Amino acid sequence: MFTTTVCAALSAAGLAVAFLTAWRRRFAAATRIAAVALVPVGLAMSGLVGLGGKIGRAFGGWAADLVLKPTVWAGFAVLACAVVLWIVGRAAARRSAGRPRGSAAERKRGAPPAAEPSATAPALGPSRTGRPRGGPEKSPASGTGEDFSDIEAILKKHGI
Repeated sequence: MFTTTVCAALSAAGLAVAFLTAWRRRFAAATRIAAVALVPVGLAMSGLVGLGGKIGRAFGGWAADLVLKPTVWAGFAVLACAVVLWIVGRAAARRSAGRPRGSAAERKRGAPPAAEPSATAPALGPSRTGRPRGGPEKSPASGTGEDFSDIEAILKKHGI
């Protein structure tokens, strides 16, 4: 009951200031002051002032437990450990994303990684089963021999 009375007195004082501001022909400022002045009585009437008191008491109890109970400190340590593990996991995932796939033994032997399932036929190389049976067999390097000779000539020209 006392809280409601205090909130009503605050709102009345704010509305008086808004009235004086409007008397000076500053209507925009008076409207803003009146809006702020109605907040305390609105909070009291809706019961949010009592809720704020309960939240304040709960926060105070938690703060006292934070200082006095070691289990609360252990809880913060567990939360910190979870955050560190999360960050390490994200960094490890980001770091391993750039590495080639396959086992470590395959990478040591120099074996090429297996083809991705989404690879297209040209990416996999020329297919031996896709050529016609009656036509002459062409070597994949036969069409590119001239290109290499051009490159060799350029390299020789520059002394490389």
